[in-house]
Amino acid sequence: MKRTIKMIYTGEKIKGQGVLSATKEQINLIETKADEHFNVLVNKRGKHDILHLHTVNPKSYFGAKYSKKPVVTHVHFLPDTLEGSIKLPRLFMGMFKKYVLSIYRNSDHIVVVNPSFIEELVKFNIKEERITYIPNFVNEKVFYKYDKARRNEVRKEFNVKEDEFVVVGVGQVQQRKGVVDFVETAKRLPHVRFIWAGGFSFGKITDGYKELKEIMDNPPKNVEFVGILDREKMTDFYNMSDLLFMPSFNELFPMAILESCSCENPIFVRDLKLFEPVLLDGYYRASDVDGFVETIDKLSKDKDYYNIAVRHALSVKEFYSRENVKNLWIDYYNGLSLIRRKKQAKIDKKNAKKQAKIDKKNARNKKNKEKPPF
Repeated sequence: MKRTIKMIYTGEKIKGQGVLSATKEQINLIETKADEHFNVLVNKRGKHDILHLHTVNPKSYFGAKYSKKPVVTHVHFLPDTLEGSIKLPRLFMGMFKKYVLSIYRNSDHIVVVNPSFIEELVKFNIKEERITYIPNFVNEKVFYKYDKARRNEVRKEFNVKEDEFVVVGVGQVQQRKGVVDFVETAKRLPHVRFIWAGGFSFGKITDGYKELKEIMDNPPKNVEFVGILDREKMTDFYNMSDLLFMPSFNELFPMAILESCSCENPIFVRDLKLFEPVLLDGYYRASDVDGFVETIDKLSKDKDYYNIAVRHALSVKEFYSRENVKNLWIDYYNGLSLIRRKKQAKIDKKNAKKQAKIDKKNARNKKNKEKPPF
C-alpha cells in the first residue's frame, strides 16, 4: 500500500530564496514519482501517513508539536546562520532561535542538506539517529548548458560583450553572503565584469542594510546588481557568465552552486569547512580578497586553469544527479516508522515493563524448580 506524504511550506511571496528553490525541486521529484511510490498532498488537508515540514512557519510549529502522524522536518538552515541574514533586537533573535529549535526538537525525523549540520544539531540535544543527510539537487532539464549561439544571445540581453570575462554572484544581499568582498574584489580587477543577482528579500531588517544599499546604489564601473531574477531567467544568467563566485562567510548548501554546475559553470567559493563534504574536490577556494583576486585573475587569463575548473563543475553535476537523489528519498520514506517518536517511546516503555514482569516470573519459576523436593 502506497504511503501518503503531506508537504507543508511557505515563502512564495519572498523572492530570491534558495530554500524555496530546493523545496520545490524536492516536492516536484516526489510528485513525479507519486503514481509509482507515494500519494502526495502539498499544503492541503487530508489523511496522510507522514507529515513533511519544509519551512519554519507557524503551521510547521504546531504540526511538529501536535501531529498524530510522524513528522519529518527538512533542515535547510541552522539557528546560528540567522546571524548575518536578518537583524533583530537580541531578545527577539533569541526567541526566534528557540522557536526554530523547538520545531526541530519536536520532530520525529530530521533531514539535513549538508552533513556538517549533523554535528551542530547534536549539540542542541537532537539525537544523531534521528538525523539523515539527503542532498539538494537541480533539474537538469531546467538548468543546462547552452550552445555558443544561444549563449551570445543572452549575453546581448545582459549587455555583455562576447569576449568579456564575467563573474557572477547569486543570493540575497546580506552581510553573510560576502557582498562587500565581492565588490572589493571587483575593484582590484577592472578588466573583469562582476554581476550580482539577488536583492533584499527581508527588506530593511536585512543585516547591514544601510551599507549594502549604499554599495548597490553606487557600485564600481565593472559591477552591476541586477536584482532578483525569476527562476526561469537564472538559466540564462548562468550561461551568460564564466564563473560563479560565492564569497559567503556562512553558508548552507547553496542551490546556486548546483544550478551553476548543471550549466557546466566553474565555481569559486570562500574556503569554508562546510563545503568540503558536499563539493568534494569540485571547486576552487580562497580565504580572503587577496586570494579571490589572484584566483579570478588567473581564471580569466589561463585557459588550461579555467578548463580544470570546468571539469570540477562537471564532477559535482554528476554526483548530485536527480536519479541518485530520487532513490535516496524513496528508500527514506519507505523506511520510516509510521508511529510518532513519543508514542513509540511509551510503547517501548510499556513493553519493557511487561518484559520485566515476564523475566521476573521466569526467574522465580526457575528458582522454584531448582529447590530440592524435601
